[in-house]
Amino acid sequence: MNYWLMKSEPDTYAIDDLEKQPRKTDHWDGIRNYQARNFMRDEMKKGDLAFFYHSNCNDPGIVGIMEIVKEAYPDFTACDPNSAYFDPKSDANNPRWYMVDVKFKCRFDKTVTLKELKQYSALESMRLLQRGNRLSIMPVNTAEWRFILSLATGKQPA
Repeated sequence: MNYWLMKSEPDTYAIDDLEKQPRKTDHWDGIRNYQARNFMRDEMKKGDLAFFYHSNCNDPGIVGIMEIVKEAYPDFTACDPNSAYFDPKSDANNPRWYMVDVKFKCRFDKTVTLKELKQYSALESMRLLQRGNRLSIMPVNTAEWRFILSLATGKQPA
């Protein structure tokens, strides 16, 4: 199993929006960065877990967990001229952009804020905390995953 962190601006799409979907499942669309796309397309697998991260807000941070329930397939919003994610260079026969389906698993009682994450040396090599890293999708290693879960549940970090 792989672990991920997936960012969304809560004003655009929040964890509440995912939880309200039928079967608590939705597609994760609009990724327009090649490295993030490659993670989704080439490495994300059904059953992987991802932290849901609220970005570009007053207190950015991890708010819950979702599961990858469908592996990468072409992002249809790229070919829809009425979509905010339309890409005129996209071609339905040779897709440039992909998406996955995710399912709400849980919401944390408290947000594990970016500020809090930066306090722990155990997370100093985490991609999210690296200077200049603005990717909307990134891998999280097992040790980082477990450490963040301990922060979210209020148990002492290992």
